[in-house]
Amino acid sequence: MSYTQLYRLLKSKIDYLQDEIILDDKTKVYNLEFISSGNVLPGNETCYCKEHDITFKAEDNFRTDIGEGARLIDVRDSHIIENKRFIIQIFTPVDVVSSKKAILLFHGFNEKSWEKYYPWAKRLSEITGKAVILFPMAFHMNRAPHLWSSKYEMFELSKIRKGMFPDVRYSTLLNVAISSRLHIRPQRFIWSGLQSYNDVIAFVESVKENKIPFLEPDTRFDIFAYSIGVLLSQILMMTNTKGYFDNTKLCMFCGGAVFNRLSSASKFIIDSKANVALYSYLIEHFESHIKQNMRLKHYMEDHLEGIHLSTMLNYGKNRPYRESLFRKMSDRIMAITLKNDQIIPYYEIINTLKGVARDIPIPVEVKDYPYPYTHENPFLVGSKYEDEVTRSFEETIGDVAHFLNT
Repeated sequence: MSYTQLYRLLKSKIDYLQDEIILDDKTKVYNLEFISSGNVLPGNETCYCKEHDITFKAEDNFRTDIGEGARLIDVRDSHIIENKRFIIQIFTPVDVVSSKKAILLFHGFNEKSWEKYYPWAKRLSEITGKAVILFPMAFHMNRAPHLWSSKYEMFELSKIRKGMFPDVRYSTLLNVAISSRLHIRPQRFIWSGLQSYNDVIAFVESVKENKIPFLEPDTRFDIFAYSIGVLLSQILMMTNTKGYFDNTKLCMFCGGAVFNRLSSASKFIIDSKANVALYSYLIEHFESHIKQNMRLKHYMEDHLEGIHLSTMLNYGKNRPYRESLFRKMSDRIMAITLKNDQIIPYYEIINTLKGVARDIPIPVEVKDYPYPYTHENPFLVGSKYEDEVTRSFEETIGDVAHFLNT
């Protein structure tokens, strides 16, 4: 079966409505409801840190000057129901009742559908025999309100945005919601990232407490992460809460560089105005923001996951510490990169993972598929390069599976 055939078959069969979906004689899919605590997201009158028994007041120093259209998406993050209660899809071998080995699969930035990942998950489950868990990050995939994908509403918002910012580049219906949200409040990148981290930890703990019927309490978790999902996986591995990821192996695909060595400006990701606002907040003025915001300071300096997120923002900051962590994990990490990736260049991934002295033994493979791929679309659907795409997909997933199985 070609990649396109597999993609279209899975797209037609998988939904969120059935508890269990039998795809064929090899694979089944579970739809599992999960509830996020949402405990670090802005929007409440106060925010309570249970770990340190500290209560913080609401943050009011946000931008509010980019147009009436922003009312559609500039809502209280902690109150968004779709982000708090959502479905996690799990692919498993059809003859396995309960798995002891699982792969967490993390997606890219500004994605609202898992369809592109269904072939990845199915083939990984088939080859490794493991459960593959499609875990959505905060405000992405099925955790985003349907309004943010409404063509009509986003068209109207896009008109307003382009009217206010005539020189904006890469502004599209696909990215106007996230671009506007991050332009208004770039700190959302931090809070949603930390929330995603907390949600993964809560899910792992649910498994260990035997609350997930088709995953054993002693399940070992490996990770396959793509694009910005790699950043989440790196923080999970670096922090290693309660030793949950002591033996975890991580395979990174099209990701791994620190934030200020990648470019998110793309018609599929965020527009140029949001990209500048995000860079300004996270890189140019981050230290001053931390000094002015006690809650941000607390989570970035007193929480280990925040410290590790901070080390992955700026290449020149905390480099020795960051490289020491990668060195300790080097036998459990590998990266697959693409030669023509314009969003996260392969050489920046090498710079981050192998270190300034190139003495960190993390294997980084640079692939160059024989067709016009992009970072956002590494495997083309319905193109004249069908055979080449299928071979490249099978080779790549085979490499991932081999690494995670050894």
